[in-house]
Amino acid sequence: MDHFLYRDGALFAEDVAISEIAAAVGTPFYVYSTATLLRHFKAFDDALDGMDHLVCYAMKANSNQAVLKTLARAGAGMDVVSAGEYLRAKAAGVPGDRIVFSGVGKTASEIRLALEGGIRQFNVESEPEMAQLDAIAQSLGKVAPITIRVNPDVDAKTHAKIATGKSENKFGIPIARARDVYRLAASMPGLEVIGIDVHIGSQLTDLAPFEQAYQKVAELTELLRTDGHDIRRLDLGGGLGIPYERSNAAPPLPTDYGAMVQRTLGYLDCEIEIEPGRLIAGNAGLMVSEVIYVKSGEGRDFLIIDGAMNDLIRPAMYDAYHDIIPVIEPPVGGEQRPYDVVGPVCETGDTFAKQRMLPELSAGDLVAFRSAGAYGAVMSSEYNSRALIPEVLVNGDQFAVIRQRPTFDEMINRDIIPEWL
Repeated sequence: MDHFLYRDGALFAEDVAISEIAAAVGTPFYVYSTATLLRHFKAFDDALDGMDHLVCYAMKANSNQAVLKTLARAGAGMDVVSAGEYLRAKAAGVPGDRIVFSGVGKTASEIRLALEGGIRQFNVESEPEMAQLDAIAQSLGKVAPITIRVNPDVDAKTHAKIATGKSENKFGIPIARARDVYRLAASMPGLEVIGIDVHIGSQLTDLAPFEQAYQKVAELTELLRTDGHDIRRLDLGGGLGIPYERSNAAPPLPTDYGAMVQRTLGYLDCEIEIEPGRLIAGNAGLMVSEVIYVKSGEGRDFLIIDGAMNDLIRPAMYDAYHDIIPVIEPPVGGEQRPYDVVGPVCETGDTFAKQRMLPELSAGDLVAFRSAGAYGAVMSSEYNSRALIPEVLVNGDQFAVIRQRPTFDEMINRDIIPEWL
């Protein structure tokens, strides 16, 4: 469920008309719903009720500080994968003991930053990283709390570019070598082994791969405890999918996921961490764009909008589907026609949808891309020297710009001309 609904013939974000925001900030823009963000966080938090747990928002999905602060105030921790994300989380008021540092390529400077600034744990991905973390921790007179990410060789049955739990993927250590790697970690004085980490992919629409992976984690937990390791925290990653299309084939609910976690891992008496990103932010956001032209082509019509692949890259990168709706509510049962929905960037890949059935639209009409709150603004760029688009946060009947559109002067003045030119 989200809070983007038609009211009196027009699309609203909570109690604010989308057209009102468009008039104030211009198009294209992203808009996020506070109520939806909090509802989705609470759904996950409640799903693990009765278990010692922490929901660490995977801020790679949407790292705007206003979003982070909204979730942190509700009790969320943060899952970060870079120095920049760590500093964003700290700037949003998240304490170090609620920040988990993940990622396959942590640098020495990033490790030092987190050790000095405070960290809940590092999710370690390899033996070389483990050795580097140990050396830096000892040099600072600290002990780094770690989990080790295991690769369970489970097919997440998701898009190949966002699958992370198969043996050929770059993430984690093979689960078959886990006991040897944990033994090595326990021998390093700068490390404290506290648990196991696993993450098998993103946008999963079936609980079976999760359960298969978590059963392997449960077996490993018991083996490692037999070996003398104090395994007391299980970081289960994220990955539960969201409905991008309006259909009856909705992904499992957080309550179903929580029941599966309880059933599979509850008897181990471990603290549970989960790292949802897309499920919290995805359906909490829209990208709103204006139609520039309707162009008749050979056997098809093109709806040319002012949003482009640099603003929302997912359709070009992943062939991802986003539901596209008009901001003015069409009549029930009204006629529809097929459009190729495209942006102005000079690449054929700047295509959002082909032959999408939509009500008849004209230049100046507004359209909204649903499910755009995750992996939208964070993956945007200034390709074609197009300005980054504004982000707007709605809270009830209020809205605020939480990232401004830069001016062209600001963009140009970031360049530095060498003195010989």
